[in-house]
Amino acid sequence: MDHLADANVAMDDMELKATRFGIDDHVATVWLHRPHRHNAWTGRMHAEYRWIMARLEDDRDVRAVVVTGTPPAFCVGGDSDALAAHAERGSYDTGLPSDRADPGYGVQPEFDDDFAWHYGYRTPIIAAVNGAAAGIGLALALFCDLRFASASAKVTTAAPKLGLPAEYGMSWVLPRLVGVTRAADLLLSGRIVTAADTADWGLWNDVLPDGEAALTAAHAYGRLLATTVGPNAVTTTKRQLYRDLHRHDAAASVAESKRLLDDAMRTAEYREGVAALRDRRPPHFDG
Repeated sequence: MDHLADANVAMDDMELKATRFGIDDHVATVWLHRPHRHNAWTGRMHAEYRWIMARLEDDRDVRAVVVTGTPPAFCVGGDSDALAAHAERGSYDTGLPSDRADPGYGVQPEFDDDFAWHYGYRTPIIAAVNGAAAGIGLALALFCDLRFASASAKVTTAAPKLGLPAEYGMSWVLPRLVGVTRAADLLLSGRIVTAADTADWGLWNDVLPDGEAALTAAHAYGRLLATTVGPNAVTTTKRQLYRDLHRHDAAASVAESKRLLDDAMRTAEYREGVAALRDRRPPHFDG
């Protein structure tokens, strides 16, 4: 890695205790990093994740972000101690500080909340589900743009077995990925399935033999995005995709696409793309 921030290393105003990240060849990797608890989610992890993602969004050299867990898991959901504290308090607390980072915010109001901000984020976010993903851990993966998974990775919404409703927007995102019938199955039962069981559901871009292979595939796709397509075009297309998911007007989508094409055709990125096509060579996008 060109840069690696390990746990317990102070970086600017955030000391990373539950996450770490690195950047290699325009592709950043973010690890959920509480392996002794199978990367169970805490307010601290949440705050650190947002801080790292805001930092990466501001780094124009980063063109894709891969999110994964330190083995053996991706994220097994809310930490049991935190869940017990919610029960004692009788209310839900995200654990986020008042001065939290807000990556991806300000693009569209519908994106301005936890994990929905992935849709407003500048670069593609790729989940490498290298092991178990439950509850909020599954929600994080679902809100990523692309997902590569280990065949044996166990997946569950978890919430109904805790006496809870669908959490963190899974009732919105899951039907859009797998359809209402399959979403109802997972949301109502909380049953455990594997990535192999769901390989043809539309959840995954690919299902790989193990966690290491899933991470390798995610990095390979990140490098594809970093080296073969225009970064401004990717950002614009990503936002088109999620804006169109939130509206039901085909004509408005066509009209916006024509406006965006007009804007793009005045850029150096477009001129380089056309020149590369005519010269029969790979494009060289500066970002």
